[in-house]
Amino acid sequence: MERIEAIKTIIKQLDDELIICNLGFPSRELYSIKDSPRHFYMLGSMGMASSIGLGLALTQKRKVIVFEGDGSLLMNLGSLVTIYSQSPKNLILIILDNGCYATTGSQCTYALKVDLGELAKGIGFKKIFKFEKPHEINMRPILEDEGPIIVHVKVEPGNADVPIIDLNPEEIISRFMKIVSSGK
Repeated sequence: MERIEAIKTIIKQLDDELIICNLGFPSRELYSIKDSPRHFYMLGSMGMASSIGLGLALTQKRKVIVFEGDGSLLMNLGSLVTIYSQSPKNLILIILDNGCYATTGSQCTYALKVDLGELAKGIGFKKIFKFEKPHEINMRPILEDEGPIIVHVKVEPGNADVPIIDLNPEEIISRFMKIVSSGK
């Protein structure tokens, strides 16, 4: 499945969760599918979506969903250990695993040799779901469960032909922080 197809399938099943999205094309794809002030689009800081999502989850009661790429997660593997150690019940980490650094030119990652779901299991995560086809993705039971939860979604390499995000970083953070501080 294409990454944009996976994101679209997941987004259709979400309600008012806060979403932190990995930088580059994943953020652009999410923005093109459904823009929301509840979405924080990473425009830099590769590998930090999972850490930002963890910090947010520790301060919120509502669910926090993180879309992270395999390459970004591999750049910050310490975030998996920290997420497991902190164990926020409201965090769902979705790993969009295409085996490459798609935004920077599709160079291969080590996710081709290392199963990130198995790595999470080795750290101690108990709730790990793996999907390879869009019709398999069912977020309802995942959303009803307590986290932290890992959702490992295998996707094909490549980027959708979507426009850039026409919001500047200040607009993205300002509208996101308004939603976070309002509790809505």
